[in-house]
Amino acid sequence: MSAPAVSLHDFAIGQLRNLLRAVGLADSANTATKLLGEALGPGCRLPLSAVPHWPSFVADDHSPVEFSVALAQNERPAVRMIVESLAEQPGRQANLAAALGVLDRLADRHDLRLGQFDRVRDLFLPDDPQGAFAFWYSLIIQPSGTPGVKVYLNPEARGRDSATGLVAEALARLGLDSAFPVVAEHGLRREGLDRFSFFALDLTDENRARVKTYVSHDGAMAADVVRAAAATPDVDPALLADVCELARGGDGAFTRRPLMSSYTFLSGDTDRPSGYSLYIPVRDYVQDDLEACARVLAIMARCGLDTTPFVMALASLVQRPLGDGVGLIAHVSLRLGRPKPGVSVYLSSEAYDVTPPRTTALSV
Repeated sequence: MSAPAVSLHDFAIGQLRNLLRAVGLADSANTATKLLGEALGPGCRLPLSAVPHWPSFVADDHSPVEFSVALAQNERPAVRMIVESLAEQPGRQANLAAALGVLDRLADRHDLRLGQFDRVRDLFLPDDPQGAFAFWYSLIIQPSGTPGVKVYLNPEARGRDSATGLVAEALARLGLDSAFPVVAEHGLRREGLDRFSFFALDLTDENRARVKTYVSHDGAMAADVVRAAAATPDVDPALLADVCELARGGDGAFTRRPLMSSYTFLSGDTDRPSGYSLYIPVRDYVQDDLEACARVLAIMARCGLDTTPFVMALASLVQRPLGDGVGLIAHVSLRLGRPKPGVSVYLSSEAYDVTPPRTTALSV
């Protein structure tokens, strides 16, 4: 693993440099590492030898950062990071305060636009937020050289029973009230099993910003997400079903971590989303990362994508034989419709720990 004296901050920065170099984005390294270092917050300065002093839900080992590589046909890859800012003395409210402090600094430095966020922040950021998290960042390093910043908010911040109404109100405030019934009809079909889990906003010009709602589907079959995706035009249901089967290693219900749908609203959308993505927690349906790698490669082949960027990205982060653990390859997502169809692969930092491989075969 890493030297005990190395801090989580420095460890993650080193991983990001390696990842950017591997996918051809080394020219963005200085800007990207400063952005990540700021977003991590002061609580990430402790050495890795310390037990994680805040149980972040970003990653299985409680690392507050997760990397991903976004791939599309005939385009250079982008690198993304999900980050939870940690306060010097972490806690749910203290971390939120740290994250909002980061936001103030980033807004000036990167010309972030907070108009949409300001319209809904009181909904998602109560004085005593509930749930697994309050505020996460998504940092996007693109071939264009201009980083993007997105925020993830928690629909369960006021309790799970309030999540649906909270998302409905947020969409209404953003001029998307006519779209909510479409999302509910397709994504919330199974009472008690389908629920809103994230709400995300791009912090950029409103004519380019995305609004995204995420729905978790407990115990879902491929047919359930095909129906969920039907809320969006230009979705290939056969491709969606094939990717589910490839990720799971066969048909059947996803009974471990749930599948997750996301609906993307673009400027001009009023009554339905423009894009749909499916997030599959592949780590829960394999014995080890060697098997996960094989499944991701099969998905990319089905989607007609060059596998080289993914292989290079994986090689830049891996610190062990792929068969010696499970969870380095955490999720794979399929993006359909606008703005950019493709596949993203989510790679864990494994800064604190490696999940042992499963020793028994998973039933199909």
